[in-house]
Amino acid sequence: MGAARIFFMATQNPKKPPEPVVPPTRPGNDDAVVLERRTQRTEPPQMFQVVLLNDDFTPMEFVVHVIQEFFSKDRETATQIMLKIHLEGKGICGVYSRDVAGTKVDQVLQAARAAGHPLQCLSEPVE
Repeated sequence: MGAARIFFMATQNPKKPPEPVVPPTRPGNDDAVVLERRTQRTEPPQMFQVVLLNDDFTPMEFVVHVIQEFFSKDRETATQIMLKIHLEGKGICGVYSRDVAGTKVDQVLQAARAAGHPLQCLSEPVE
């Protein structure tokens, strides 16, 4: 038994798009209006980077866990970011739109408070 093939055919020819309506012009009228279509360009949204700040109390392992959990980084990348935070005082974990960055900050702060750590996280505009 073979698979049944079903073919659909158009029952009508496609219609031509309607012609644009052009207002009639009067003889001797040089005040004709020409309309142009302008493409609209929207600016991309302002991006924000989520930054973790160093402190002397939050364990390094917890920071690695937070980076893996909330920023979807592998263990090696999370460890590199953690070391940057530890050595330079702060490190960028990701760049997102304003709303997503705000959510990430809230998630990190909530997890840190629940674990009893003073880890600080903030978002700042990318310049």
